[in-house]
Amino acid sequence: MYKFKEIQTIPPAKQLVDIVLSKTQRKTPTVVHPGFKITRIRNFYMRKVKFCQTSYNEKFSKILEEFPKIDDIHPFYADLCNVLYDRDHFKLALGQVNACKKVVDGIAKEYVKMMKFADSLYKCKMLKRAALGRMSTSVKKLQGALSFLEEVRQHLGRLPAINPATRTLILTGYPNVGKSSFMNIVTNANVDVQPYAFTTKSLFIGHLDHNYVKWQVIDTPGILDHPLEDRNSIEMTAITALAHLPAAILFFVDISEHCGFNLSTQVALFHSIKPLFRNRPLLIILNKTDLRKISELSAEEKQLLDSMAEVDSGCEVHFFETSCAKKEGVDAALTKGCELLLDRRVEQKVKTGKADQFRSRLHITNVTPPANRPPCIPGSVLKQRQGEQAEDEGKEPLERERMEELGGAGVYSVDLWRKAILEDPNWKYDIVPEIMDGHNIVDFVDPDIDRKLEELEREEALLMAESSLGNDDEVIGEFEKTQKVLDEVHSRMRQKRLERRIGKSRTGVPTPRRARKKAEEVEEKLNSIGLDGAKVRGRSASKKRSGSLLRKRKHDAGEEEAGTRTLSRARSRSIGLPSEGAAQVVEKKRRKTMRLHQKKGHKGEADRWIPDLKPKHLYSGKRGIGKTDRR
Repeated sequence: MYKFKEIQTIPPAKQLVDIVLSKTQRKTPTVVHPGFKITRIRNFYMRKVKFCQTSYNEKFSKILEEFPKIDDIHPFYADLCNVLYDRDHFKLALGQVNACKKVVDGIAKEYVKMMKFADSLYKCKMLKRAALGRMSTSVKKLQGALSFLEEVRQHLGRLPAINPATRTLILTGYPNVGKSSFMNIVTNANVDVQPYAFTTKSLFIGHLDHNYVKWQVIDTPGILDHPLEDRNSIEMTAITALAHLPAAILFFVDISEHCGFNLSTQVALFHSIKPLFRNRPLLIILNKTDLRKISELSAEEKQLLDSMAEVDSGCEVHFFETSCAKKEGVDAALTKGCELLLDRRVEQKVKTGKADQFRSRLHITNVTPPANRPPCIPGSVLKQRQGEQAEDEGKEPLERERMEELGGAGVYSVDLWRKAILEDPNWKYDIVPEIMDGHNIVDFVDPDIDRKLEELEREEALLMAESSLGNDDEVIGEFEKTQKVLDEVHSRMRQKRLERRIGKSRTGVPTPRRARKKAEEVEEKLNSIGLDGAKVRGRSASKKRSGSLLRKRKHDAGEEEAGTRTLSRARSRSIGLPSEGAAQVVEKKRRKTMRLHQKKGHKGEADRWIPDLKPKHLYSGKRGIGKTDRR
C-alpha cells in the first residue's frame, strides 16, 4: 500500500526561501568583529553558506523521496496518475526540483572556495551575501513546479486506499443504473445516490467480510459508449480500474431504461469494453427488476441480452436479476462473484507454483479412519438430522422465561444465589454475617451482656436514691449565692475593660496617676536631707533667653560683664550618661555609623534597600557591533 496521505505540504517558492533564510539566521552564530582572526571570520561566513545549502538540500531531497516514482509503482496507480494529471508534466516538475538542488550545491561549493581566499571581513560578507542571493534566485524560479507538485500532493491525498493485490469486486456500467445503491447495500460505504447521471465522479471503495475474508468493492463512475480518445478523465478512471485490477467484474444493466439510456446502447457499451473483461470472472446484473420484469422484455431485447453471453475469453458469463430497491438477488450475486474470484485465484496460484511453497511447510496425513471406531454423534443431533424434535429433558428454563413467569420486567428480581454450589443447598438463603476487621460481628458480642446490663441498672438506681436523700435545697442556695458574686466580679471586669478601651481612643494627654511634686515640697525634702534646696528654686524659675545677635557676639568675645545677665547654657550631651567622656564616645560611634550609611547611599538606619547589581535590560541579549561599554 502506498502512503500518499503522508506526503508533507510543499510551500511556495518565496515562502521556502523565507523558511531557509530565517532558519540559517537562527541556527548559526550572529556576532563577528573585524578584530577577529581572518580564519575565524572565514569560518563564520562559510558556516552560514554551508548551512543554507544543507537546508535547501534537505527540503528538495524530501520532496523527491516522498513523491511516487511513476515507473516504480503499480501500473494501476501509474495510469491513474497519468489520467488525473499528465505524467510528463509530473516528471518535468520533479526534474526541475532535482536540477535546482544540484545548482544550489554548486553555488555553495563555488563560493566556499572563494571565501578561503578572502582577506577581510567585508569581502567574506559580500561573498556570503552573493551566495545566499544566487541560491534564493534559483529557488524562486521553481514557483510553477512547486505549485504544481502541491496540487498533485493534494489530489494524491484524496485518492482512495485501493490495494491492487487483494480480493476485489468492480462495479461498472452506464451512469444511473444502480451501482452505488448496490455498493451501499453490500458494504458500509455511504456513497451519494441521486436520480440523475454522473453522481459518482471518482472511484469509491467499500469493504465487506465474506467467508471470514476481507473484500474490497470499487464503485466506478459511469461510462458512455464512445471512442476511447473522446472519454474524459472521470470515465478514464473507471477504464483504468478495469484494465489493471485482477477483480471480478459486475456489469450493471438497467432493463427498465429509467437511467435515460435504452437497452441497445447499454449492450453496445458492453461489447465495446469487452476486451477489458478477458480472463476475469464476469457477472451481468440485470437491475431494477422491480420496475420491469424479464418476462416483459421483447424478443429483440432478449436477443440483445443473449448476445452478451458470447465472450472471447472463454469464461462463463452469469446473469442475475436484482432489485436494489427491494434488496432482491443482491446477496446471490455477491456470493457468486466472490466464489468465482476465489476459484480463479486458487487456479492461478496452483499454475504459478505458489501452492507448492505452502504445501512444503504443511504435513498432511492420508490415514483413513479405522472401521472399529465409528464417529460419536450425540443423539439429539441425530434426531435433528432425522427431522425429529429433541425432547427437552431436564432443560433449564432461561432467565427471560423466568422473568415472564414471575411478573415481567420491573417486577422480577434476579436470584443471584439460585445457582450457588454449596455442601448443603439449604444454606443458599442464609443471612450472610457482617465482617469487620477480619472478624465476624458475632465475635464482638459479649455473652454476659444481659447480666452486666442488669448490674448497671441496679447501680444507677442506688445512685439516684442517694441523691434524693441529700439536702439539695441548701446546695442549690449556696450555688446561687456564689453565682451572684461571680456575676458581680465579671461585671466589674467588663466595666474596667470598657473604660480602658474608651480611654485609649482619646487624643489628649492622659492624666498622670500621681500629681507632680511642687517646688516647695522638693525644696523642703532637699533641706531635710542636708542639701541646698535654693538651687532648685533658681533652676525652676523661668528665664528669658536673649535672642540678640549683638549680645551673643559680646558673650563670645567676653565683653559682657559676668553679673549683668545670666545666659542660657547649651544642653549638655552627657544627659543620661555617667560622664562627658562617655558622651563623646557615643557621639563618635554615631558619626561613624552615619558615615557608613552615607557611603552606601542609605537614607538612615531604617533604609534596607538592596540595589540590583546587574539589571537585566543592560546585561541580556546580543550586543550590537561596537557596543562594548556594558560588558
